[in-house]
Amino acid sequence: MRYELQIATRYLRARRRDAFISVTTVFTAIGVMIGVAALVVVLAVMGGFERSLRQRILTLTPQVEILSFNGSISNAPELLARAAAVPGVAGSDPFLVGQAMMSSPRGVSGVIMRGIDPQNAAIVGQLRRYIQKGSLANLGVASAGSDGAVALGSTLAAKLKVGVGDPLTAVAPVAAGPDNEIATRTGHFTVGAIFESGVAFLDRDLVFMRLDNAQNFFGRPGQVDGIELRLRNLDDTALITTRLRALLGPNYRVSNWMEFNASAAAGFELLKRVYALVLLLLIGVAAFNLIATLIMVVMEKRKDIAVLMAMGATRREVRLIFVLKGLIVGAIGTFAGLILGGATCFVLANYHFIHIQKEIYGISTLPVAFQPLSYVVVAIASMLLCWVATFYPARQAAREMPVEIFRG
Repeated sequence: MRYELQIATRYLRARRRDAFISVTTVFTAIGVMIGVAALVVVLAVMGGFERSLRQRILTLTPQVEILSFNGSISNAPELLARAAAVPGVAGSDPFLVGQAMMSSPRGVSGVIMRGIDPQNAAIVGQLRRYIQKGSLANLGVASAGSDGAVALGSTLAAKLKVGVGDPLTAVAPVAAGPDNEIATRTGHFTVGAIFESGVAFLDRDLVFMRLDNAQNFFGRPGQVDGIELRLRNLDDTALITTRLRALLGPNYRVSNWMEFNASAAAGFELLKRVYALVLLLLIGVAAFNLIATLIMVVMEKRKDIAVLMAMGATRREVRLIFVLKGLIVGAIGTFAGLILGGATCFVLANYHFIHIQKEIYGISTLPVAFQPLSYVVVAIASMLLCWVATFYPARQAAREMPVEIFRG
């Protein structure tokens, strides 16, 4: 072990007359620990919120969507086969979207009706987890006097005051005739399922129905508005989007979830950066306490410094002693902070004692996402701040003149 490190560790052990400096050192390490733990917890919670929101949005919106610049798509089976051949595509589903007014005996609301295939495992498997009442299998059951069953959001169901099995009436504008005149079409449906995604506009406006029922209702048999794709790995979204654009050519528009939710993703990223900056300042305050502690150590150890320099220690070696002492204090605080932050994240993830409003956030407890990279970044940032904090005290220690100290 280098003698500089031995001396630095010895300075951490307090003698009776250095008790105040030792207590200050302990509180400095505690300050670093609290700052690191707070930063770890906040980044984990923010990451959890982002992951939760992304999962809920991606369950009911496409990961990758194929639309035609010419309007409706009539060759959906061909496009499905071409898209399925692209590596990384886990499943595909043609869909049709239309707007309508939906009413019950107790309410009325404008809705967006989306036709899907209730037998498609890649699509319905994601939606099934949010079903509160009923079943998606009801969408495929035909009943006399009804144009089919629908699945609607919990907010919409509450607004229309309906439950599973209740009747609904929908009125939609339909272009018909040789001059494409606007006419209205009326359909009679039943409530087959009620879902709750936690995303306000989806639970309020969206209605799912079987694809062929949607085609019949909107007067567009054999046509779809687009094709929704599910991916095996969301990290490959940009690559698969590029491949599909090259494969399908200029007649089709290929969009992905990152483009749909760019503003939400950017907002979360900005919020995480602001919180991280604020909490880094908290670690910075602890680092400034480290400066004060090291300055007091330098003042207390002036004679020791003079003896070392008289014995041949260079100024660089003297600086290194106090840099190492500061880094040891910072490392202790950082390590303890990582442990405290990790333990807090574990408790929050497994013991849900903090409750939030489900109506606003779509979840009732704090979500936590463990990200090892965040731990590494926080540890590096904390150690860098502590390292910078040692510069001035170490420089002052190295500038001491042994002759003047012995004379004093």
